[in-house]
Amino acid sequence: MPTDAPRTPDPDRVARDRSGRRAEWAAIALLTVKGYRVLARRHRTPHGEIDLIARRGRRLAFVEVKYRTTDSEFDAALTAKQTARIHRAAEHYLAKNTRYAALDRHFDAVLVAPRRLPRHAPDALAPVGTSGRRY
Repeated sequence: MPTDAPRTPDPDRVARDRSGRRAEWAAIALLTVKGYRVLARRHRTPHGEIDLIARRGRRLAFVEVKYRTTDSEFDAALTAKQTARIHRAAEHYLAKNTRYAALDRHFDAVLVAPRRLPRHAPDALAPVGTSGRRY
């Protein structure tokens, strides 16, 4: 027999969401200090979510924010599948926001770890085969 009682949220999921939101705010602060203006936060598309979309001059950055407890976890966090998803989501965003279509597109990451300053990794999410750089 179904009940109408509210479900208790999973404490681990709540903690991950909270740390993710804090990481996004740290990323926003870092990008703002570097001269970026954040255009969108947690932008949802049919292809997935873009954590941050920021602009500095002619540079339009689609930013994936990653919170990990150790540096060694960052490499595993930025996968080819995730990169492809973000590129598709960015194309969707640009189709809907044509005023940004002429800007230079970049796919960055901001890496956040406890008790460390966040790191901006420009072009960390380059399409496969276009750059050997990660961060």
